[in-house]
Amino acid sequence: MKFVVITKDPDLEASAREGFHPSDECLCFFDWKPALEAADGADLMFVDLMATLIEPNKIGGYEQFALAKMAHPTACATPLVLIAPEEDYELDFMVGWPDFVFGHVRRPVTYKIFRRASTWV
Repeated sequence: MKFVVITKDPDLEASAREGFHPSDECLCFFDWKPALEAADGADLMFVDLMATLIEPNKIGGYEQFALAKMAHPTACATPLVLIAPEEDYELDFMVGWPDFVFGHVRRPVTYKIFRRASTWV
């Protein structure tokens, strides 16, 4: 199986690399743009909402990511799992599109979360 993870959090990346089966392909990206290009054939894409923000506490960066993913010729078909910010992190607002998010996980995200998520496909 192939998984794409977008995060700037080294602990979250380490959990992803530990959580998937050794025969799985886990591609981790700091920036979402190359992640969309790598999504062809991926079973799941995980996006850390915090990694998409351009300005702290402003959802606009996540909106840019979402619109680009929906318009991408191959990444648009990859199911998305959204990783929420810390519970006390304030955003100006939250947006959503029907059927855009396949799954939603809250922090802290451990290797067990990724292991469990790999069974969703």
